[in-house]
Amino acid sequence: MKTRAAAVAGQFYPSTPGALSAQLDSFLPSQKKEKAIAALCPHAGYIYSGGVAGSVYSRLEMPRKIVLLGPNHTGIGPQFSLMAEGAWRVPNGLLPVDAELAGRILEEVPFFTVDETAHEYEHSLEVQLPFIAHLRPDASIVPVTMMPGLIEYLEKAGHGLARAISSQKEDVLMVVSSDMSHYVPDSTAREKDRLAIDRVLGLDPEGLFETINENRISMCGYIPAILMLYAAKMLGAEGGRLVSYDTSASASGDKDQVVGYAGIIIK
Repeated sequence: MKTRAAAVAGQFYPSTPGALSAQLDSFLPSQKKEKAIAALCPHAGYIYSGGVAGSVYSRLEMPRKIVLLGPNHTGIGPQFSLMAEGAWRVPNGLLPVDAELAGRILEEVPFFTVDETAHEYEHSLEVQLPFIAHLRPDASIVPVTMMPGLIEYLEKAGHGLARAISSQKEDVLMVVSSDMSHYVPDSTAREKDRLAIDRVLGLDPEGLFETINENRISMCGYIPAILMLYAAKMLGAEGGRLVSYDTSASASGDKDQVVGYAGIIIK
């Protein structure tokens, strides 16, 4: 069985189980749990975005099966890269790939490609895993990274993913990994990010695509977010809620060049 080793432990989050667990606990206040169809969480270093991510994860009634959708920052591999078997190791756990669900997704979305190379060094999905392992140690995952493409493919993929999820006998959560605006003034990030966030909350994939491109918003995970929105609508989602928003200025003090972070729950 292929085990994907942690690539950014010690950089984005602590590399030892004890230190990691303590930091995760600090990001996870006691909250009333709720079922969700999907969530959007940031993937920066935990000192910057861990609080926003934790505000989402602390509210989720975490199912055992989770589909992870994230951007491909490295440019390695095909446009849509799905890891169909094996496991991912992080300091606080080992999460197996759900081979059965992965197979169903591949049946429904034939242009998804089975590929491991895109995942070897990509941080966007890995940064979500310590939260998941901490809250649901028996979780299984289906990791998918993607690069920009035509919106028509995203609609087809989203509908196919929804059909695959509907075929399962238990609940499945989609987690989109995305930061928002990159390296702009704090006021600009907040203004532009709100435009994109409103499209996500309104379950408007076409509007998100247009808003990102028309306003040149550097939301790195907008492609997986669009795919998720198509799937969520087909799965009966009624709307989204912004749980938390922040920028890197809160940690760094630098308001001239920030990255934005949004935490959203889709129900």
